[in-house]
Amino acid sequence: MITVRRFLIQQESTVRKLNGVCLLMIGAAFLALVGVDFHIYSVDPWEELSRIGLGLVTPGWSDLSSLLLALLHTIAFAFLAIVVAAPLGLLLAMAFGWLPVRLLCAAVRSVHELFWGLIFMQLFGISATTGLLAIIVPFTGVFAKVFAEIFEQQSPQPSQTIPPSAGILKRYAYTLIPQSWPALTSYTRYRFECALRSSAILGFIGLPTLGFHLETAFKQGQYSEAGALLWAFLLLIATIRFWLRPRMIPFYLIAAVWMLPETIGFSGGGSLWQFISVDIWPVALREGNWSALGDWSVMMFGKQIWPGLVQTLLLTQIAVVLSGLVVLVTYPFAAQSLAGPIMRWPGRFLLLVLRSTPEMVLAFVLLLLFGPSGLPAVLALALHNGGLIAFLVANASDAERKSLLTRPDDPTGIKRYAYVETPRRFPGMLAFLFYRWEVILRESAIMGILGVATLGFYIDSAFEEIRYDRAFLLIVVTALLNMAVDSLSRRMRGSFSSFNRTK
Repeated sequence: MITVRRFLIQQESTVRKLNGVCLLMIGAAFLALVGVDFHIYSVDPWEELSRIGLGLVTPGWSDLSSLLLALLHTIAFAFLAIVVAAPLGLLLAMAFGWLPVRLLCAAVRSVHELFWGLIFMQLFGISATTGLLAIIVPFTGVFAKVFAEIFEQQSPQPSQTIPPSAGILKRYAYTLIPQSWPALTSYTRYRFECALRSSAILGFIGLPTLGFHLETAFKQGQYSEAGALLWAFLLLIATIRFWLRPRMIPFYLIAAVWMLPETIGFSGGGSLWQFISVDIWPVALREGNWSALGDWSVMMFGKQIWPGLVQTLLLTQIAVVLSGLVVLVTYPFAAQSLAGPIMRWPGRFLLLVLRSTPEMVLAFVLLLLFGPSGLPAVLALALHNGGLIAFLVANASDAERKSLLTRPDDPTGIKRYAYVETPRRFPGMLAFLFYRWEVILRESAIMGILGVATLGFYIDSAFEEIRYDRAFLLIVVTALLNMAVDSLSRRMRGSFSSFNRTK
């Protein structure tokens, strides 16, 4: 009896903690509305939206060769990046207990692929090397972190059978890797889908992937061509399970190398040593002029770092809360226990569209409708991340439904949603949401490339003005901010996982 009472008290305390965290996040989002840059300009969004909608339902397939080439370039970058990043991440995961490795992985994954693309473009131009490195570098850090977490979840008993004299490679090769193989391969497949989206949006900085053609089509008002590109990309994502087969990987590898695009425009020609030893450091620092360096630092903080930092954090906080709202609204339409075995398919299709469409593309479309401000960026982040989390929540609901016996007196409809499914899914949903918090922060920063006044706006401007010292400082600030949020979100996810263990 005492044990049961202690269990109930512990569970009630954890529930109060979760409710407190939710109220804190919602309150912070409302406060963020005071200072965020939200404007709706005097445009006619419905007329523009009808034109975009017409383009989506009447896609133009006249230029199939360009569409196919853009898709192949997108796949080539994504596939080759995963082929390189996954093994590198696996090796780093084996040494993840070493603090320098953890810090290195945290630093490289905290910088978005578009920012890495802007950096490597100064060295290699608009080339295949730029596109590959832009994805490989941050994805390696992500793989290392997630693979290390997967290894930590495995039973330690098999490793106790290995002689103490065996090296770390043998220990992992004969115990942890075989134990973790299903989870490792499953996450690698998911990461390939992420790489396809990353590869697509690299087109926004000039690489010849899907994003380049989408941006051009939308700017020119060619919505039928844009619709064809979007439908082709959605079809590509939806059919990954059918065409991404292990036995086809050698063929895909050869084809991907052959399909890499040639260098476009200037070839870069920059010196790596010149870039890291001279270009990214302020002139005042190189000359030892500390007074001028102080003036430069004050100017950067007051005019770029602080305004960009504030807008990035405000947009992130609102987007996180709105993402949770999108999950609560959309997941019931894709869960079999709520929507039924037939009606759930339209809901799953909606979530496929939301999670497969890159947030940069969604933001670009919404900018056409509402004008340049933070509002389109927040809506795009909420729709994309909310759709992704809702898909995972609906899958968890379906998986649990198969393992549990149904009762005749089980509630249905809105009562089941309110009293059964949502309370069961809520801790997991919050864990997913806080896992995406750091991702949403990185994506909020890159919205500056579209003109939103986040840190990415000042980074993109610095590269355009060839002020690499400013760009480097702003990227470092972005990385440190992401590392701090990632650490905070990891602690919060620990609270949710402890709640799941007590259930």
